[in-house]
Parts: sequence; C-alpha cells; structure tokens
Amino acid sequence: MSPKPTVGVGVIVLEGQWIILGRRGRRGGRKYEGSWCIPCGYLEWGEDVRAAAQREFLEETGLKVEVRDVYAVHSNFHNPNSLTVGIWFQGTVVGGTMEAADDLDMVDYFPLDALPQPLAFPTDLLVLEQLRQELLTLPPSLG
Repeated sequence: MSPKPTVGVGVIVLEGQWIILGRRGRRGGRKYEGSWCIPCGYLEWGEDVRAAAQREFLEETGLKVEVRDVYAVHSNFHNPNSLTVGIWFQGTVVGGTMEAADDLDMVDYFPLDALPQPLAFPTDLLVLEQLRQELLTLPPSLG
C-alpha cells in the first residue's frame, strides 16, 4: 500500500492589505527555522478541517479566529517525505492575544507588498501572490 498525503490547514487573516505571518522556530523543523509562513498545521484524525484550522491558528498565534470560506487548495510537494494537501481558509480574529507559540517564534502583521523573507513553503508563495494580485490591483475605492 502506498503512503497517502496528509491534510494541512492554514488561515489567512487580513487587515486591509496586511496579513498575519509567523516565523518558524526550532520546533517548526530545522529545515524551516527562520522562514516565514501563513500560520498552519495538520489535521488530526477525526477532526473537522475548519476546527483544525481554528485550533492550529490559536496554538501558533494565541488568536481565536472565525474560519470562513476556503481561499485556496494546493498540493504540496516541497518535502518528498511528507506530501500534503493544503487548504487555506479566510478568517477573522475574534479574540485572544497575539503571541507566537508552538512551531512559531515570532508572529506579526506584514504588508502584502513587503513580505518578510525567506518564505518556508512554495505553496504559501502561491497563495500570497494570489492575494497580492487581488488586493493590490483593486481601484482605491474597493481596496
């Protein structure tokens, strides 16, 4: 029997054209240490994908979010030993206090046109580029 990919979930939280990103620390894996990402994690067995996205966001950022629509879905091939399908949800902060924890050692808002580098995951780059195209090209009255 061949291995199956796992499901990863992330939440996109925007304030205007600013997005919450986290920097991976030692717990986030040595390969990704010091790299930035949309806060994310893995679905646990028997867990609803939206509940997993809320849980992971809270664990990594200290913020409670309302998870809304699916924004993007991508296959992740950046780690051949751990293939995943990533689901990025749109979300809104509804409580908590921003504080990096779990796999992250820093968390903050960043402007979409000045993202920190390097990014940890190629699929986050796809999602961030899609957001930039949609939000930074809108007429000022719609942005």
